[in-house]
Amino acid sequence: MTSRFTSVEQTIDDFAHRVLARLEGGWLPSAVIEFVVFGIKQAWACLFGGLMLAMIMASALFYPEDAVLNRYDALFLGALIIQLGMIAFRLETFDEVKVILVFHVVGTAMEIFKTSVGSWVYPEQAIFRIVDVPMFSGFMYAAVGSYLARVTRIFDFRFTHYPPVWATVVLAGLVYVNFFAHHYLPDIRLGLFAVVLVLFGRTRVYFRVFRFRFWMPLVIGFGLVALFIWFAENIGTLSRAWLYPNQANGWSLVSIQKLGSWYLLMIISFVLVTLVRRPQQMTPDLESKNVYRSEDGT
Repeated sequence: MTSRFTSVEQTIDDFAHRVLARLEGGWLPSAVIEFVVFGIKQAWACLFGGLMLAMIMASALFYPEDAVLNRYDALFLGALIIQLGMIAFRLETFDEVKVILVFHVVGTAMEIFKTSVGSWVYPEQAIFRIVDVPMFSGFMYAAVGSYLARVTRIFDFRFTHYPPVWATVVLAGLVYVNFFAHHYLPDIRLGLFAVVLVLFGRTRVYFRVFRFRFWMPLVIGFGLVALFIWFAENIGTLSRAWLYPNQANGWSLVSIQKLGSWYLLMIISFVLVTLVRRPQQMTPDLESKNVYRSEDGT
């Protein structure tokens, strides 16, 4: 268990186990404890993204219009402080920092291209920018990478029927290329969704909450993460951190079709995580103990 946590997280986890062990079997049912711990661990895994989203919302509501520093530049410096703080306080492992850095670069490159073809715009000025892309935007992609890296570790993900890593790398590469190429060539995303089902359709992800392990189909897990990112994207555009063309004259809900894009983005980010923390097989001895499952596998 120690290897799953940073030193700070290990201290918190040891304390939490002592407290929860006293509650279990008493007036608080085990199912309630599992549910509460699940929520707390998810929030902890979302720490980077949650702080980023809170900062974006706060800047939209309270940032002074006559401030010396542009809002986008303040967001960039704030995101940088958050990232450095998480490293300094040992809230992220070195492997997670590597994933975040790579995803930051991958995301920024896509931002530069997408803004150049008018997929979305950043309506405000910034000093810290690359072409028309303010540098805080890369941290939004890094937040996704941070979440996936942390949730994999904190919940001790194990898998059955996980596809060959080389095949997932090829799929992730095709997904990334298609984000650029579909502006000039036929969009192959439907084919990519089909490949996802072929590769991951049988894959189960097992995750440990407190006392018990649960499982769900990995393709459903990808979808749930994509859904929450879509919610966050609506908050981001409502705060005018960036805008889609149809939102130029007034905010409207981000198209539900964007869920497909975020789903495919999950493939890229998850594969990047597996390159630094290889998928661990669910062994029969672990599978036979403390596993709750519903009839539909969720």
